[in-house]
Amino acid sequence: MELADVVRSRRMVRAFEPRPVPPDVLDRVLDLARRVPAAGNTQGLDLVVLEGPAETARYWDATLPPPRRARFPWPRLLDAPVLVVPVGHPGAYVERYAEPDKAATGLGESPDAWPVPYWYVDTAFAAMVALLAAADEGLGALFFGQFEHEAAVKAALGIPAERRPVGTIALGYAAEQQRPSVSGQRPRRPFDDVVHRGGW
Repeated sequence: MELADVVRSRRMVRAFEPRPVPPDVLDRVLDLARRVPAAGNTQGLDLVVLEGPAETARYWDATLPPPRRARFPWPRLLDAPVLVVPVGHPGAYVERYAEPDKAATGLGESPDAWPVPYWYVDTAFAAMVALLAAADEGLGALFFGQFEHEAAVKAALGIPAERRPVGTIALGYAAEQQRPSVSGQRPRRPFDDVVHRGGW
């Protein structure tokens, strides 16, 4: 597909078929996700990839235990054959910006020195590219937050304490029937409300 078609056709998918994603298709999605801009070319991105029911179950057991699962409104989300957790590394950015060519910024002192935490920005770029690459491959995808479950996800998947996941991406083939979400029914803001030419 052309890029414009991919962007316009991409939708969040909350119901999946359980059939697996071919390894070459998944690798193409992951390869594009890692090719995103990174402040200072820090490359402080890791992608934790869970494939198949045995691996994805570890994630769902940590975030959606059986008592809550029975009331979960999107049960076919759990059929997604792949979960990808994009993870940023704040310390890598601090170390990179302490190097001679970046030291004058003052951002090499600590994560608190960063007015905008680029480990989130760059990791979010990777998540967006993964969503677009999935659409281009004919896959469905959903990005969702971990919210209060971040510590449980990190423990279940062995993610180091100093790393920061930005959320989770479910990947797979979209089920034919999709239950619409309330958020998805909100109208898009008009072009002229969003675009401010020459200033606000």
